[in-house]
Amino acid sequence: MSENQNAALWFVERHVDEGRGAKVAFREIDGQQRTLTYEQLSMESGRFAAALTDHGVRREERVAMIVLDQIEFPVVFWGAIKAGAVPVPMNTLLSSSVYAATLKDSRATTLVVSAALWGTVAPALEDAPDLRTVIVIGDAPDGAIDYTAFMGDAQPMQAVAAEADETAFWLYSSGSTGLPKGVRHVHSSLKATADTFGAQVLGLREDDVVFSVAKLFFAYGLGNGLTFPLAVGASTLLLGGRPLPDVAIDIVEAHSPTIFCGVPTFFAALNAYVEARGLDVSSSLRLCTSAGEALPREVGEAWEKQLGTEIVDGVGSTEMLHIFLSNRPGEIVYGTSGTAVPGYDVRLVDDDGQEVADGEIGELLVCGPSAAEGYWNRREKSRATFEGHWTRTGDKYERTSEGRYVYCGRTDDMFKVSGIWVSPFEIEQTLVEHPAILEAAIVAHSDEQGLDKPKAFVVLKEGQSPEVVGELKEFVKEKIGKWKYPRWIDVVDDLPKTATGKIQRFKLRETV
Repeated sequence: MSENQNAALWFVERHVDEGRGAKVAFREIDGQQRTLTYEQLSMESGRFAAALTDHGVRREERVAMIVLDQIEFPVVFWGAIKAGAVPVPMNTLLSSSVYAATLKDSRATTLVVSAALWGTVAPALEDAPDLRTVIVIGDAPDGAIDYTAFMGDAQPMQAVAAEADETAFWLYSSGSTGLPKGVRHVHSSLKATADTFGAQVLGLREDDVVFSVAKLFFAYGLGNGLTFPLAVGASTLLLGGRPLPDVAIDIVEAHSPTIFCGVPTFFAALNAYVEARGLDVSSSLRLCTSAGEALPREVGEAWEKQLGTEIVDGVGSTEMLHIFLSNRPGEIVYGTSGTAVPGYDVRLVDDDGQEVADGEIGELLVCGPSAAEGYWNRREKSRATFEGHWTRTGDKYERTSEGRYVYCGRTDDMFKVSGIWVSPFEIEQTLVEHPAILEAAIVAHSDEQGLDKPKAFVVLKEGQSPEVVGELKEFVKEKIGKWKYPRWIDVVDDLPKTATGKIQRFKLRETV
């Protein structure tokens, strides 16, 4: 019989044997401010696995998780994996209708939900025919089981034997242009991301303390706050509430994280918050990471100037589980996405599948050990995305003569002006270099002749006047070229985004 490849053995169980049992693995920094040691994680996840089995949950059945970033999250996630069930973390910011569709799509037989989210989740249960058990972390209403009561007197069980290529968990895509898709990942993918980006780019250490504003329910946050720290025996700070700039700065100063993981829009908001108040932030940070969308050069440079810490900007996806293209500490070139993470290969192709030359725009394809098995019940979409060893990202890039990759935009966001491809991101990055602009988004808009031209939506920094808009067209012309400037500019209070911080340009296109 082959060796047990259940991912929980390496990420959870080995730490007790290696002497880290008493070390804090997770610490809540809001709510009840509880802690969970490595030994407690091992014991409690084993108990949850046993409780699932006692309640009739069978191998490969889905255990849906609509759980905030709290210590029950890792217990439920690893407990389900230990039991041979398939945990399915779901976005905690969705609507009832999307939960209903996702629960029905996944055919989850068990649901674990944080009590604070019950009001939104409850209506979704009316049309979830496969659900047998609903577990609420906190006060349980009628028809649900209290988490503590569910655990009962269950005794920890050992992780069931699993193959490296066996499905371990699902993640649902962000659904930026429609209902989310179930992405199926295998046991070996978790260690693959920890061994590549976590170890060889971030260089995470046992003495690190990680704080990720990117939540555990999606791929980037799952790596940041769960698997990467557990891979090396580090500690994670969990924030269940909404991350706001003042909250994040307080956490950085009071709890001394050494690694901070954010998204570009949040780094921009932090920069503006610190700048507007003239703050001198005291920090123990040694490194920051950014993903979700490409990090504008101005945002990265401003952050490093104010806090003295580099931001490692990278590109990942739910389909690849984490970052596969990235800058490196000490070799940061803001405005680029760096080079392939060790263990991954990338290439750029045109519409005919032919590789493009340096300086030309092509779609980014990636090959690596953490690629998903495919989408659940989406055969045609799986075929279109997963091409043998290669995965289509849907991102347009160009490669510089130095071998670095520069983001141009999503395939659906690209458009031509005067027959030449325009990169929305290039114009957006230029706009945020203006001292009055916090965020910007570019979409195509037809002029009176029916020809596409750039239209901008901008969010102003605190205290700035809309009159500044008059300067922006000339600002862009001087920076990147006369034909690329936005012909129309709308000032808005905020930009529509997914829960992972990606700008939903399709919603902006619907308004023009």
